[in-house]
Amino acid sequence: MRSVKEVFKIGRGPSSSHTMGPEKAAQIFKTEHPDADAFQVRLYGSLSKTGKGHGTDRVLYETLAPFPTEVIFCKETPEDVTHPNTMDFTALKDGQPVDVMRAESIGGGDIRIPGREESRGEEVYPENSFAEVLEFCQFRTLDLAEYVELTEGPEIRDYLRVVWEQMKTTIREGLETEGLLPGPLKVERKAKKLYDFRMEHDHPQVSETRLISAYAFATSEQNADCGTVVTAPTCGSCGVVPAVFKYVQEQRHLTDEQIVSGLEVAGLIGNLIRHNASVSGAECGCQAEIGSACSMAAAGLDYLYGLSTNQIQYAAEIALEHHLGLTCDPILGLVQVPCIERNAVAATRAMNACNLSYFLSETQRISFDIAVRTMYETGISMNKRFLETSEGGLAKMYGRRNTM
Repeated sequence: MRSVKEVFKIGRGPSSSHTMGPEKAAQIFKTEHPDADAFQVRLYGSLSKTGKGHGTDRVLYETLAPFPTEVIFCKETPEDVTHPNTMDFTALKDGQPVDVMRAESIGGGDIRIPGREESRGEEVYPENSFAEVLEFCQFRTLDLAEYVELTEGPEIRDYLRVVWEQMKTTIREGLETEGLLPGPLKVERKAKKLYDFRMEHDHPQVSETRLISAYAFATSEQNADCGTVVTAPTCGSCGVVPAVFKYVQEQRHLTDEQIVSGLEVAGLIGNLIRHNASVSGAECGCQAEIGSACSMAAAGLDYLYGLSTNQIQYAAEIALEHHLGLTCDPILGLVQVPCIERNAVAATRAMNACNLSYFLSETQRISFDIAVRTMYETGISMNKRFLETSEGGLAKMYGRRNTM
């Protein structure tokens, strides 16, 4: 597995696979062709179907500027395209193509350039499953945060301190901003309204849901407005981990250093999912994005609550298992409906998974590793309309309603 840093990346929304990934690929291709005087980019699959709503064309124009750039949303996909987020770059000189590069945006802001193994990053972890991690930790008497630090070095904490500061900044900015999100849906920002809402008799359970949801809305609304967020593990699911960690830090008066340890554990869970399955909505549906984020958050919460490694594993499994089959069907290709509410719901479910793991870990029958493999098998077997194409589910029904 690669570094936990690959799970948590700081960048602009609204989509890690549709904006951050293409931006990274465009930067590489532009750097490699300083003598080109124009570029062309052909988008296939999910990049073509939802690229307008996700801002793929916008980020490509900005990244390849000041050179003239043509972005083509291809209705047909070549037979040799194997990933739903594929793009072909062409460098032009005096109107003639001088070079081409194919790139695949594989989720979480990562790209894969076929034929270039170096584009995939360095392998850091010898262990590639939770079972292997658990065996090593038991042999060395380590908890999961200590395992991450031993493998990556103490500098990983420096990186995650920056990540946590950005998460808090994004929440604060989201809570301070009102109005409508960009795009034709006219979605109202709700984070501040949730945060400020008061009931005459505010029960603790209701208050917990309201605050966690407010933090998730704040982060997700910033993402939808092309603000700066942290992939956790994607932009579309960036609100889950920050929301629960912010709430628990306030309620339990935890230090930032304790939160960083929780991020190490959450990042490890996300890393295992990325390595053994996928975090791409275009490849495996929203179960790969929101399900993974909920799993990460639940595991991190367990660690912050001082629960055992077995309980942490169970919390991660519960959270992922009960998102199996979740579709990715953004209305009009925008990362707004159902994405923003879905972050809030998943954040509260992470708390539930954490609580259940405390009571029931001795009864576990399905391991986290099995849940990860099941999620991937479910995703690749899912009807393609439900894999970030805006052609199925809510997106289809919304479009049908507006044409009646």
